[in-house]
Amino acid sequence: MITSTVFYFGFVIFEIMYRIGQGIDFHQLAEGRELWLGGVKIPHTKGAVGHSDADVLLHAICDAMLGALCLGDIGKHFPDTDPAYKGIDSKVLLRRTYNLVREKGFWLVNIDSTLLLQAPKIAPYVPEMQSTIANLLHVSLDDVSIKATTTEHLSFIGREEGVVATANILLQKY
Repeated sequence: MITSTVFYFGFVIFEIMYRIGQGIDFHQLAEGRELWLGGVKIPHTKGAVGHSDADVLLHAICDAMLGALCLGDIGKHFPDTDPAYKGIDSKVLLRRTYNLVREKGFWLVNIDSTLLLQAPKIAPYVPEMQSTIANLLHVSLDDVSIKATTTEHLSFIGREEGVVATANILLQKY
């Protein structure tokens, strides 16, 4: 059971009410696969390869929430060795992860995330991704930041061999 950390300084007690988490996920890109990012199917010639639908953004957000509460990572809770998760919609994983967060007495304050991929351009899909994530986590659109960048054709990302997502989140005890 997770409890807030309490510090004693003389006669004053400070209870930690916030937890910060950081997550990152990588997936290979391949032709003939669907590309799911932020719970949204993005039209593209390549898609991410993975045991689930390989939505790197939702996976990074899951890892950030789990990390903030020292609950391990997404692989611990949803192992790729378990056939129950084969092809699973990552929105299901995000909801289940957030249920763990709520069970520990926390709620999400905000998310700041970045997608790293050379193509396709993500800007047209960001509002739908924000809406999908906000609805799943019961937060405002203003609480879900999604940015995207290329690597200027450098590395496996620039060669369109893979996609990466990072996420930072803030949780508050209720």
